[in-house]
Amino acid sequence: MVSSYRVKGATGDWEVVIGLEVHAQITSKAKLFSGASTEFGAEPNAQVSLVDAAMPGMLPVLNGECVKQAVRTGLAIDAEIHRWSRFDRKNYFYADLPQGYQISQLYHPIVGEGSLLVETEEGEKVIGIERIHIEQDAGKLMHDQHPTMSYVDLNRCGVALMEIVSKPDMRSPAEAGAYVKKLRAILRYVGSCDGNMEQGSMRADVNVSVRRTGEEFGTRTETKNVNSVRFIQAVVEYEAKRQVAVIEDGGKIVQETRLFDPDKGVTRSMRSKEDAHDYRYFPDPDLLPLVLTEEFVAECKASLPELPDAKRARFVDVLGMPPYNADVITSDVETARWFEALLAAGAEAKAGANWLTSELFGALNRLGKDIVDSPVSPVQAAELLGLVADCTISGSLAKQVFEAMLETGDGAAAIVEDRGLKQTSDTGAIDAVIDTILSSNADKVEQYKAGKEALFGFFVGQTMKAMAGKANPKIINDLLKKALA
Repeated sequence: MVSSYRVKGATGDWEVVIGLEVHAQITSKAKLFSGASTEFGAEPNAQVSLVDAAMPGMLPVLNGECVKQAVRTGLAIDAEIHRWSRFDRKNYFYADLPQGYQISQLYHPIVGEGSLLVETEEGEKVIGIERIHIEQDAGKLMHDQHPTMSYVDLNRCGVALMEIVSKPDMRSPAEAGAYVKKLRAILRYVGSCDGNMEQGSMRADVNVSVRRTGEEFGTRTETKNVNSVRFIQAVVEYEAKRQVAVIEDGGKIVQETRLFDPDKGVTRSMRSKEDAHDYRYFPDPDLLPLVLTEEFVAECKASLPELPDAKRARFVDVLGMPPYNADVITSDVETARWFEALLAAGAEAKAGANWLTSELFGALNRLGKDIVDSPVSPVQAAELLGLVADCTISGSLAKQVFEAMLETGDGAAAIVEDRGLKQTSDTGAIDAVIDTILSSNADKVEQYKAGKEALFGFFVGQTMKAMAGKANPKIINDLLKKALA
């Protein structure tokens, strides 16, 4: 699939070329090379070991759980798992890096090439992934309101990251957004990263260049640490337009690192972009090469859950769900788990999916809650849907019952019983109401029999209203057709 997205310039259309380096914090209770906690939200500098602080004589000890999670992630994107990999030192000085170097993997990463299938409005596209390597995170600098003081929090220093490097295969903001959403979904399914971009546990460096279609790649810029899908798309759009304007004005794009200002929606220059040789990479002398056995890789593969694409296909092919509903439900692991708990509690797949994506999502949005905090459990929802399926209540009454469930936390059956909302299928009572409705609207009956069939809905509505919404709609329809024949 070829993206139709183009940047319009004064001299014609330009193509944007995008690559993303996603930094995903590995799910682990301890850091990559120390036993310090990785829990989010602690007091500044409360989770810093002697290793993290780079005290003399302190040696790193590799956290095996972080290795496992990186391998599982690689397997989830059908990537090559390197049985032999090595850690390198990336040397640079900055206040949030006590060692004066970052332990990373440049030359021999743990995971090689893989791919992701993404879907946009223009169709499906495969985005290549070049590599995944493991590295340490740096600390965090905090600046006060005066330009003279900065504070360093080393809680994040030494936390394990996967850097997931895409190939420059994306050609529009939408493709970049779809890629990040899909990658985040897979990480959450696998459990190797929580994907909480607002907390910084997943962020992206956005590489953007522009070119005339078919020409060589242009000079790229790298916008660092972008922490939302919306901002990633905004960076692509802004940078592409800025670069086109610079080139068409006779200037040249400088290879540089930039920062994104979310308040103004612009990027600004931070520093010239370094190349690998500027960091003086060399093998870390304190760490042996990492050698993986076939048994270890097989165990990692066996531990993988059903992934989003496979789950979506099963929902559509086996459960008969509409593709749209299957897409929505499988795009988030917590939603998928909630839905499968709903099915396990006895709900029918199609009805459950429709109710989840309309009624429940609408209520959660109104309440400002996520599905994990839903006031109604899957078991309670299955009970409600069961009452509709066996005609105990109508669809319209089900909405009333659901609202009561949200307010009280009570079960559907108890609410129906306590409030007298049970649907009636008493044909005698319904016939009596129909007779009254038709007698009171003799003129409309004549119009209906003369060919104005749209009036049938009027008679249904009047009957339902007279019976306070408690009559079985199917029986009303059948009896009305008979009475109007």
